[in-house]
Amino acid sequence: MSKDRQGGVKAAGRTLDLFEIFARHPEPLSLSELAKLMGTPVSSTHALVKTLRARGFVYVLEDRKLLYPTRRMQVLTNQIAKNESAVELLAPILQRLQEDSDETIILGKRQDEMIVYLDVLECQRPIRYAPQPGERKPLHSSAIGKAMLSLGTDDDIRQAVSIVGQPGVTANTLTELDVLLADIQEGRERGIFITRGENVADVMGIAMVFRLGGGPVGIAIGGPMPRMIEKEQLCRDLLAAARRDIDAMCPPSNDLRRVA
Repeated sequence: MSKDRQGGVKAAGRTLDLFEIFARHPEPLSLSELAKLMGTPVSSTHALVKTLRARGFVYVLEDRKLLYPTRRMQVLTNQIAKNESAVELLAPILQRLQEDSDETIILGKRQDEMIVYLDVLECQRPIRYAPQPGERKPLHSSAIGKAMLSLGTDDDIRQAVSIVGQPGVTANTLTELDVLLADIQEGRERGIFITRGENVADVMGIAMVFRLGGGPVGIAIGGPMPRMIEKEQLCRDLLAAARRDIDAMCPPSNDLRRVA
């Protein structure tokens, strides 16, 4: 089984590359154009497209031999989203947080030594933090990542950080372990975890952590630093209210329970 440079199955990676390319290029593409954008031989791209056509995921504009995805992927992903009961359970709370804070709300979970964003509710301000669901962020430089790290001991944090290192994502990233440990301890004491331009320059994040479906999940409010500094207390209060709402909706005896 052929694997790509990130250790995944090469065919699966190329399939995802294809759909991501069409998401960025809102027009049909020829086989050679698609192969160039994917960085793969035309023959390999043709074999992939042939398989996707047979499964109904891609169609050909016969007059110009251009390729474009059908809506089959959209139908499947919409259904998958509807079936994601844990995320759907939090949807009203996330929506209320977004409206009351007027900033971007992120739902994230730890996957190995990274944070993956499960859901994102953007605010509509012209200047805003605009991540995408599925983005992966380092543990040490993201607010949700710090919240997840806080669930372990200091030795657990040292081990997690040692696996991937503690690189400077921005000029403000906490790259010294002792400084990160002190920051996380401060977060434990106040019940929320903050990044100040540590993951994205000029973006501040404020996060808390719960258990969802038997595992921890983080909720963060993120936005431009000047606005977030002004509304830091508001965001703390909103997260505290969300915590109470979740506890009332799913008490500790159920799958969703507070852990910080």
